[in-house]
Amino acid sequence: MSTQPGLKLLFGAILALMLAVTGWAAAHQSVWEWGGLVTSPDRGWTIATLCDAYAGFITFYAWVCYKERPLGRVLWFIAIMLLGNIAMSAFMLRELARLGPGEPIERLLTRRAESGR
Repeated sequence: MSTQPGLKLLFGAILALMLAVTGWAAAHQSVWEWGGLVTSPDRGWTIATLCDAYAGFITFYAWVCYKERPLGRVLWFIAIMLLGNIAMSAFMLRELARLGPGEPIERLLTRRAESGR
């Protein structure tokens, strides 16, 4: 079964969400006037920023899902959603440590053979 339709749906939904939340925030306040969580009008850009962060986490997780076994997928999903870039950096460091001496960096992006996992 091809995963391409699912990935197209996922990234299409992320694009639609980001366009919608960015448009909504921009309609309420200029991005240049954003002050964080200080006042009520600033909530729009705070929400847009959080949506952007979690869209990035989901995008990274799509690759983690490709590389990991089922249990690892669940555990890494929880870690990424709770810890964000901390978990993402830990995953990358683990993957880099798994590269053999002289192994090309391109191997970082692909699945490992089942026997090597």
